[in-house]
Amino acid sequence: MTAGVTIEFDGLSKSFGAVQAVDDLTFHVEPGKVTGFLGPNGAGKTTTLRMLLGLVQPTSGRATFGGVPYSKLPVPAATVGAALEAASFVPGRTARNHLRVHASAARLPASRVDVVLAQVGLLEVADRRVAGYSLGMRQRLGLATALLGDPGVLVLDEPINGLDPEGIKWIRGFLTALAAEGRTVLISSHLLSEVQQSVDEVVIIAKGRLAHVGTLASLDAADTLRVVVNSPEHERLATALTAAGYTFDQARAGLVVHDVEAIDIGRVALAAGIPLSALSRHRSGLEDSFLALVSGGEDRA
Repeated sequence: MTAGVTIEFDGLSKSFGAVQAVDDLTFHVEPGKVTGFLGPNGAGKTTTLRMLLGLVQPTSGRATFGGVPYSKLPVPAATVGAALEAASFVPGRTARNHLRVHASAARLPASRVDVVLAQVGLLEVADRRVAGYSLGMRQRLGLATALLGDPGVLVLDEPINGLDPEGIKWIRGFLTALAAEGRTVLISSHLLSEVQQSVDEVVIIAKGRLAHVGTLASLDAADTLRVVVNSPEHERLATALTAAGYTFDQARAGLVVHDVEAIDIGRVALAAGIPLSALSRHRSGLEDSFLALVSGGEDRA
């Protein structure tokens, strides 16, 4: 296994005519961790990964592996294993033959084929034609292809898409084990809920721009408590809350008071003799924090 290296994005940008698909991305992905590359569909994730792998030329900036562009790596497959979402297979070819072709093209030993088939749980169906594979099995075959060179870096685009619950549990453990070996693991997804049990770090983009870099705990730091309260005597309620020192926002459901418990708001209303038609406590979670960061994203490549 080649040791994992840091993936470096430095001012990476890409425009397609008037469309700015990726805009000045700068962040690092470190070895020994599973890093989630997140954003809504069309946020620019796939374009970013394609630039990283030398498939798309950046308009400006650079993306490297330990300071070396993909095109300059001595043996790319032995350093970086990649599986993009749109991975294609010849339907009439078996999984074993598919991997043999890729191993030969990358000048890798044929002995690696059965090793990676066993790693991803496809050894027993290795001689079945890919046309008969489920989407989840094709995802595993794409991962096996990425692992052929026993690389220190894995770049996987939507690797959990199409997997059943058992498959999702398996791949989470598998990726965690790869990172524990010191490899650099970067996985993309448009759903935080899909990867939050797998990742150590998150990089979130929206509209092609960087929105957040950090641990899942750093998203938890954005966790907020709010109380929604309403009354038939709306104006009196607003006056009473202001007099009690609370600030609030107006919403369709009523008044939204932040960082307070519902019982405190109830006491204010009771003391003022104000009847309530609604009083509810809400706490935002990781998914709320994620959606807040990416809200308003435009469709991009």
